[in-house]
Amino acid sequence: MVTTVLAVTVAAGAVAMVMGEELPGAPAPGKQAERRPEPQTADLDKLVPTTAPVKEFGAGGAGVTPTPPRVLAIAPGEVPKETRFALSALKHVQKAIVVDAGSVTVAGTGLNLLGVDEAHFRSWTPEAVAGHPGVWSALARGEFVADPAAVRKYGLELGAYYQVDGGPRLRLAASAPLGLTGVDALVGGELSRRLGLARGVAVLLHGKEGKISEAGVRRTLGEGAQVVMLDAGHRERKQPEQAAVTTGRPGSYLELYKQAATRCPGLSWTVLAAIGQVESGHGRNNGPSSAGALGPMQFMPATWKAYGVDGDGDGEKDVWSPYDAVPAAASYLCAHGAGQGGEKLRKAVWHYNHSWDYVNKVLGIADAYARSYA
Repeated sequence: MVTTVLAVTVAAGAVAMVMGEELPGAPAPGKQAERRPEPQTADLDKLVPTTAPVKEFGAGGAGVTPTPPRVLAIAPGEVPKETRFALSALKHVQKAIVVDAGSVTVAGTGLNLLGVDEAHFRSWTPEAVAGHPGVWSALARGEFVADPAAVRKYGLELGAYYQVDGGPRLRLAASAPLGLTGVDALVGGELSRRLGLARGVAVLLHGKEGKISEAGVRRTLGEGAQVVMLDAGHRERKQPEQAAVTTGRPGSYLELYKQAATRCPGLSWTVLAAIGQVESGHGRNNGPSSAGALGPMQFMPATWKAYGVDGDGDGEKDVWSPYDAVPAAASYLCAHGAGQGGEKLRKAVWHYNHSWDYVNKVLGIADAYARSYA
């Protein structure tokens, strides 16, 4: 269930915010599928997906001047314009912003979210975050970005999809130090509205460190307001281990298949691994095939156009990159019913390559992976 009730435990210093064309991998009409290298299943966790993306983002955050937040406050309702002006007029306050806030429940775990405008909120994050375009493109795509503390605390996996109770499935695109005590993650404005977060109830204030009056903020927001002073948290953000932004790129094909399978509830990662082995030997033979199929999962260009995804958030849908091709294969299989298992799974694999011998081979290798990695 999506909730929008927020509260602040000041003593603890934390906010508690209760996807008739050729098919990928299909041989050209009248031709048999090409044989591919078949490495031993026990080697899967040692295979590294090394294909680089077509290009990386530039320094899209260059020129953004960080505005470290000194105060985070939660109002009992949407903060009206006149109250925003009053907050901005408080002594030592140099800048103010109002954003959405609330909590969502994922597999029984509550995540505290801020819903922000990707352009306007950028300067309110640490410099490393503001200057990392992957963070902001992820928010614009409707994905979420979590603080490293939340990733560790809740055992979240970068690149994985999570089902919100009573809401959509969300992809964790990146881990970034937000510097906002008690806030687990950021979502973009459009996703904030879909999730039903409370509109305009969270206030961030910037000014001289340690100078903004907590009492003045409480008095301006009125009864029921909750306030957290973030200066101590800001000092913690300066520690080197908190400075990195991490995107969801697995270090092995085993991790990549497992991560990509979360796009399709009910689909075993072993099926993706088996297809990857049959099609390219896990990236050892990326083609082009005689039929024109490309990349580690052997997509035909027309099918890639329809089903290709930007799996790693680098701004490209690159058929040659396993970080994009493997999740695209999961999405393709899911669109053909693979998550339902049984005959639906067999039919989905048949759609991937129109051959029942291919289906039997893939599912046999999937069973071998399941035994090897039980």
